[in-house]
Amino acid sequence: MLRYYLCFVIFVLLFSGYIDKTASPDNSNSRKLLAPPEGIYHCAFPDFGAAEDNVTTERIVEFENLVGKPIVWAYFSNNWIEGINFPEASVRIIHEQGVIPFIRMMPRSIYEYEGGPDPVYTMQRIIEGSFDAELAQWAEAAKRTNIPLMVEFGTEVNGDSSPWSGRWNGGGDMNQYGDSNLPDGPERFRDAYRHIIDLFRAQGVKNISWVFHVYAQGWPEESWNNMAAYYPGDDYIDWIGVSIFGPGKPGKAWQTFTEILDGCYLEFSAISTEKPLVILEFGVVDDSATGDKVAWIREALESIKSGRYPRIKAISYWHETWENNDGTLSNLRVDSSLESLEVYREEIADPFFVTNAYFSDGDN
Repeated sequence: MLRYYLCFVIFVLLFSGYIDKTASPDNSNSRKLLAPPEGIYHCAFPDFGAAEDNVTTERIVEFENLVGKPIVWAYFSNNWIEGINFPEASVRIIHEQGVIPFIRMMPRSIYEYEGGPDPVYTMQRIIEGSFDAELAQWAEAAKRTNIPLMVEFGTEVNGDSSPWSGRWNGGGDMNQYGDSNLPDGPERFRDAYRHIIDLFRAQGVKNISWVFHVYAQGWPEESWNNMAAYYPGDDYIDWIGVSIFGPGKPGKAWQTFTEILDGCYLEFSAISTEKPLVILEFGVVDDSATGDKVAWIREALESIKSGRYPRIKAISYWHETWENNDGTLSNLRVDSSLESLEVYREEIADPFFVTNAYFSDGDN
């Protein structure tokens, strides 16, 4: 009799939502993140340290308490400095807070980057399968958690500040040599990202929503370095994101959020006509000598709410402070001043910024 009673209780809990069905070990309930039917998701990088990978419960709780609202995902980096390893501990910390882990795959073997290709993780070597064994282990570990994940590879690829950028992986080789069979930088990145996703599919991984991430102001300003040239394609990608930063260092020229996003929105939104768009990183330094951070934040969130950019379905604030080489401090945190925190709290309290995630069955 007790056995039948326990079966009945489990049945009721499953269908009333009290048991987390994403924890099923057979991976049958894997899901992809959908755009919300109304409004946009509220998300953040909640200051996980200089290497962007010091994930703690305290940082998530602190950010949510600061702004007075939960986040849908927490953004963090998976650096390959010590090898290609799935960040399971970080994933579980975030998941236990009821937040989606958003992993930035960072193919770099050194922190002190001074320009140029990475000495280990070039796009060509990824395409050739040099790291397939490690990537397969990463994929299997991700699958085994059966936790819905967001994953991006090669952040802000159309900029030249990272070793995976087009500039450092062939640049505009096709144009330079006039050889249509010679892959250029964007093509190599595209094919490397496709290679990774194909490998994950072969492993049966269904709990990842794949994200493509560009920078608003690409560099170098050459025709080959356009956003769409890097795009793996709608068959591979679930979300398309962009970084929109005002000045990140004291003394720099000031640009408003809308000035930056207006300047790239047509190119950004033309990457795909189907996929939801997201502001993956946005923020601005607190520097009253050059601009008004409070006004910058207010304009950013008001412009998003206004419908000016109708395809944007999520925003993710970059909440961090770091010291520059010249000793100046770049404080992008929402609480860099009481006034900036108050305006963020006021704007984000609007129900337009939603905190409930919507999923569909994953079918990579």
